[in-house]
Amino acid sequence: MNAAAPDTSPDLIRNLRYLLFIAGLGGLLYGIDVGIIAGALPYLEATSGLTSNQLSIIVAAVLLGSVISTLFAGALADLVGRKKLMIVSGIAFVASIPMIALAHGFGPLVLGRLLQGVSAGLVGVAVPLYLAESLDAANRGKGTGVFQWLLTLGIFVAALIAYGFSFKVHSLEVAGDAQALFAFKDFAWRSIFWVSILPGLLFVVGAFFVSESPRWLHKRGLVEEARAALLKTRSASEAELELKEMAQAAPEKSLGEKAKDTLLSRKYVIPFLLACVILACNQATGVNSIIGYNATILIQAGLGDNAAHLGYVVFTLINFLMTMVAVALVDKKGRKFLLSVGSAGIIASLLVTGFIFRRTEQHRVDVSSAMQARVDADQSVKLKFDSAAADQLLATAGEKGRAIQGAPTTMIVIYSYGDFRASTKVVRSTDTLNEIAITRDSCVPKDKASAMAAKLTNPAGDAAAARTAPLKVEAALITPVPSAANGWAIAICTFVFIAFFAMGPGVCVWLALSELMPTRIRSNGMSIALLINQAVSTTIAAVFLPTVGAYGYGTMFFLFAGCTVVYFITAFFFLPETKGKTLEEIEAHFVGTK
Repeated sequence: MNAAAPDTSPDLIRNLRYLLFIAGLGGLLYGIDVGIIAGALPYLEATSGLTSNQLSIIVAAVLLGSVISTLFAGALADLVGRKKLMIVSGIAFVASIPMIALAHGFGPLVLGRLLQGVSAGLVGVAVPLYLAESLDAANRGKGTGVFQWLLTLGIFVAALIAYGFSFKVHSLEVAGDAQALFAFKDFAWRSIFWVSILPGLLFVVGAFFVSESPRWLHKRGLVEEARAALLKTRSASEAELELKEMAQAAPEKSLGEKAKDTLLSRKYVIPFLLACVILACNQATGVNSIIGYNATILIQAGLGDNAAHLGYVVFTLINFLMTMVAVALVDKKGRKFLLSVGSAGIIASLLVTGFIFRRTEQHRVDVSSAMQARVDADQSVKLKFDSAAADQLLATAGEKGRAIQGAPTTMIVIYSYGDFRASTKVVRSTDTLNEIAITRDSCVPKDKASAMAAKLTNPAGDAAAARTAPLKVEAALITPVPSAANGWAIAICTFVFIAFFAMGPGVCVWLALSELMPTRIRSNGMSIALLINQAVSTTIAAVFLPTVGAYGYGTMFFLFAGCTVVYFITAFFFLPETKGKTLEEIEAHFVGTK
């Protein structure tokens, strides 16, 4: 049954716009959760004294928090309603900001980012669920697109703020004042988090004034309340039509029938598995890591700090603008078309990025023997990696090392104490803050917070033995700094990547998550699918820096491209088109009655 023609009366349009605005603010929070770390990370890395493993955990903590909250988000949405869960998610976001901005040390930072992730997980379930159940078929694609559109706006605003700080950083680097540079970078990353608190407050206040989801109300037998909620954004005839479809989709059942009507019932398996594959592949494109580490990636590609932050601003602006294009197309071209085209473009851009990085990384030189010889009696190493130190280390590596002497280089060291491995931050020989410091505390967990974080990447590690094990330098990789032209080539590839992502997966993934799930399992099914999504994203973020340190960015981008091939096959061959259909009509398609 097709929906009636939409009503265009001023009151209904005003109510619809308010609903989209508040739900869109949820997308803004989600975008800030994901994107804020990219601009702050280079400054946090320079001033915190944390290792790349610890920084990876801090980046991944927001995703781990999402995993934790999505475990129970669906049950909470069913228990208290979509509206109340939106309010709770906003409060969690607001509370996380001072925890992070005032943090000193690894433990408080992880806890603050975990809470921020809990907020993101709740938002990621509650808002798309609310939009899917509250909007009619004609506006559902557009409404979910607004969520993604403001999500990208959150990422763009965070990048713009970080770019503003990069000008002062550049001037202090030129002046060579290491103490002032350190102090300002510490101030910068804290300020980047502080300014994000305002949209959180707006979302919390605004969510109090939206109506509850009509389908949640109907599911609980509150038919009149559901009718009142529908009448906020529909005409009386439209509301009655949808109420009739809700009643037909949820007939009375005996207790025995209800027991069989579970998530794994045959009629639910196909849409559930499709949603899970799409959600997992969406993160396996590497999008969150490419966003979260974007400035760092561009610095390693050859750009300076200021240019890298400019590149990130352009990256996020393209994401924002292309999402607007997707919002205009999603209800015209359809979800299947946009997902297929978007994933194909992602594959091409990732492959080109990988080849460009591989061209530079093939000139890497391993000077691990020379670094091992520098290990002190207390099993630690400190090295100021300037041009003289770089040339001295390269001289020990034979002809390949001598080939890149005298040029600007970067260095990363992968090392271990017993079962525990870590890598240093990447330092550039021409930077002011370029010290490499390897200590046992930078690798082996020394407190409960560090031990819990270490379990993510090394669940079987013997911490007691590692506290007495000798330092082993597994690799000390010196790489020539690519040219600025190389850096901009990588930047352009990332621009193409995010353009195709925004046009397809960026918008359509939320629609796939909410549209494919039948009404009776939607909240719990969305939770499970989003849990898989966040688990994949958390794993990638946690291992990203150590992996690129050991194998290079080229390898990582090739892996992302391979995963996206699976995405394209799923979207092109298996995903049905859902544009213009009510949720009940989509459910009937999988049941086989339509």
